[in-house]
Amino acid sequence: MADGLNMSRRIRRTPYTDRVEQAGVRGFSVVNHMLLPKAFQPSIEEDYWHLREHVQLWDVSCQRQVQIAGPDAERLVQWMTPRRISTAKIGDCYYIPIVDRDGGLINDPVMLKIADDRFWLSIADSDVLLYALGLAEAKGFDVQIDEPDVSPLAVQGPKAEDLMASVFGEEIRSIGFFKYKRFDFRGTSQVIARSGYSRQGGFEIYLDDSSLGHDLWDTLWEAGQAFSITPGCPNLIERIEGGLFSYGNEMTRENNPLEYDMAKFIKLDGSVDCIGLAALQRIAEEGVSREIRGIVFGGGRVPTCSKPWPVMVGDRQVGQITSGVWSPRLEANVGLSLIDRGFWDIGQELTVLTPDELERPGRIAKLPIE
Repeated sequence: MADGLNMSRRIRRTPYTDRVEQAGVRGFSVVNHMLLPKAFQPSIEEDYWHLREHVQLWDVSCQRQVQIAGPDAERLVQWMTPRRISTAKIGDCYYIPIVDRDGGLINDPVMLKIADDRFWLSIADSDVLLYALGLAEAKGFDVQIDEPDVSPLAVQGPKAEDLMASVFGEEIRSIGFFKYKRFDFRGTSQVIARSGYSRQGGFEIYLDDSSLGHDLWDTLWEAGQAFSITPGCPNLIERIEGGLFSYGNEMTRENNPLEYDMAKFIKLDGSVDCIGLAALQRIAEEGVSREIRGIVFGGGRVPTCSKPWPVMVGDRQVGQITSGVWSPRLEANVGLSLIDRGFWDIGQELTVLTPDELERPGRIAKLPIE
């Protein structure tokens, strides 16, 4: 495997890795101790245009599921998040910030309500299973917590619905945004949600049997030939333009949900009880000192953003770009940065300092970046 990783059992392959390698993957990252394909097309820009116009098949098995089941399952999930989950129905997907006692972000998973006493948390890159185990033990909740054999496969792009309908039937078109239904695949019942880590539309198949991985990939791949399918992965350009945040890049435990426009998702009026509630109420009362913003800036194509780039207004650093890349659609660079209060207004002029020693003029942009 020419991926630059020193492979071992600590880095887990997925049910689709064999097919990903056959499809010509050019590199991997590691998320939740599992391989995540990072490049297929000759360039990220070609991948970007294809995603916006056609359909792609993504191995996102690294979105591991933390299953919380039992009589106190809802109580534990509610304790972990300031979002009210009592309103969720079976078939709903909720984006939920998970916080610590100081309001710091532990993760930002999608919660799927599988049954009244069973939830899946489809997690970003942190050990939520261990966090849930610790909270359950401390609170004495009657729950079972484990990682089920569920490996998401994403179908993303404007032709995703037509492809999925050709495989699973016309009923697939009735799935609402951030909803799921169950569909048959080779005699098994599989959760399929209208969701995904792009703004181009699509679905995520929560394959509940890793032995069917090759069969599922091959079925979609064969049907996808009529829709110009390619293998793909979350595209950095599309992600930044779309204002989709990456845990570990844009946010860590040093950050809180109110800095990331998550106030619309959470309840701080005392109607839900969660860890970190008092801290979040205090932050809301005082007001955040920084908020996430888009940045559009010039100076030609930027290098890889492996370390944050300072964002300056005059001689003052007001933020740092945590993800940045050239946008061929805008013919400019785009980035994401927390920006200090007083400097976060849309249109604010600024300078980005990149490691190639260029001072690049730019401005604050609304998310998503149009």
